[in-house]
Amino acid sequence: MRKNYLAGAALSALLFATPALAQSTPGDQAELIKLLKAQAEEIAALRARLDRIEGTQAAAPVARAATAATAAAAPVQQAAQVRRADVANDETISGSFAPQLAAADLADQTVAQARALQNVSNVTTEWRGGLPIFRSADGKFLFKMRGRIINHVNSTFGSNYDARNITTTGARALRIGIEGAVGPHFFYQFENDFADNTSDVGTMFVGWRNDVGKVSYDVRFGNMFNDRTFEGSGGSDAPPFLERNVVATSIIPQRGFYGIALMSRLFWKTGHTSFTISGDTVDASQAVNDSRTIMARAHWNPLKSDRSLVHLGLWGFDEALSSRGPGTLTRNTVIGGRFNGNLRVQTGTLVGGTGTTGYGAEVGGYVGSLWVMGEAGQRVAHLNAGRPDFESKAWSLSTGFFVTGDLPPYNPRLGTFAQPRVLRPVFNGGPGAIEILARYENLEYSGIPTATKGEAATIGTNWYLDSIMRLQLNLIHWKTNNRAGSFTGKDSGQTISAGFGITF
Repeated sequence: MRKNYLAGAALSALLFATPALAQSTPGDQAELIKLLKAQAEEIAALRARLDRIEGTQAAAPVARAATAATAAAAPVQQAAQVRRADVANDETISGSFAPQLAAADLADQTVAQARALQNVSNVTTEWRGGLPIFRSADGKFLFKMRGRIINHVNSTFGSNYDARNITTTGARALRIGIEGAVGPHFFYQFENDFADNTSDVGTMFVGWRNDVGKVSYDVRFGNMFNDRTFEGSGGSDAPPFLERNVVATSIIPQRGFYGIALMSRLFWKTGHTSFTISGDTVDASQAVNDSRTIMARAHWNPLKSDRSLVHLGLWGFDEALSSRGPGTLTRNTVIGGRFNGNLRVQTGTLVGGTGTTGYGAEVGGYVGSLWVMGEAGQRVAHLNAGRPDFESKAWSLSTGFFVTGDLPPYNPRLGTFAQPRVLRPVFNGGPGAIEILARYENLEYSGIPTATKGEAATIGTNWYLDSIMRLQLNLIHWKTNNRAGSFTGKDSGQTISAGFGITF
């Protein structure tokens, strides 16, 4: 009699809870889940007692009731898991669905995304992007480690110079860092890079973000990466090729990719703009005045849907070199693989610079799995003593296609490529994402006695095992015509480059 009463009580609780689960709010559902779990545990304990007293057969109705209670809770638990997954994957970027975009960094989220991530119920540790996010119980504090490992090997052949026909290896990036947030508005990030046998501070900033009507903004201060050109605005893990194109690597301030800066960014549904004023990098000499750089970039997506997009972009910078510095304008630009130091487009030693001005444009987009991107830029470097300006011109056209049907990893919030969201990862039994690539790029330095030029055509493939791991292969046919250095005159050859990258 008592066992029938217990089974009936469990079933009554189940019948009472089922419609409530269907109609309750997410907060109520969480409480109901707790109640059902507690009931299931209590029933299981009663079952154990009945097993000992009367045998397993008598406890069968109670066991069935416990199983039914657990099954009833499953849909709500699954719904909660889906909500957590949606937050973790950051599916909504600037109010639009972007299934091709992997999870955004904590520092690149909107205020709404930051609030949603902090409000995930009963989760204080969550695996996301290969590493756990730690969250305080009240959701106010978030903290996450971050890192990047990108290793390359390349082999050059066909050059007229034997010293260029070499095989080398190197680390494109060996980074470790942290990022976090306090509430939905304040965020920070720090990274250190150990590549090239040196230890350098990379990204290092604190920031504040907020919404104003239908737009949002953030303000950052620290050692920051340039927002300049399409491929030059993303990290070393973002470009689809093993090395950024010549627009990103040559139409650049003399200080390089980083600088201690104050950067403000404004975002709206179809684009963004940024404005930056910076000095030298955090690792620069502090015995002389910093150079000063003012930089701006804007991108616009006039057409955007779930599976297609048009990208337009403009950018520019003006740099005043320190009057007490060396004023060096020497350029040695990668053209056929980063890790062959003899294979560069070289100007030879060039000093006496007073400042540089650069600008450029971006146009491209994607339809389904096919993407195309073109960009061009020009830099004018001013020399002292009445000498003519040193000019740099570069352009690039590239394309790619995902044969596995995945979408290009375009970030509509920042107007650049990012980590992909692989639909069928290898580690889940799928093929991963396979991409085939092609690019042509051209670079010319003029206005100086050692004027030079170079060009390269690249074909390649990427195999993304999942959203954080990739294998890459590039075959590059290059040409140079240097008038300075050890490798002068017309030269051409081929370079095979391969790499493995993981970003977490």
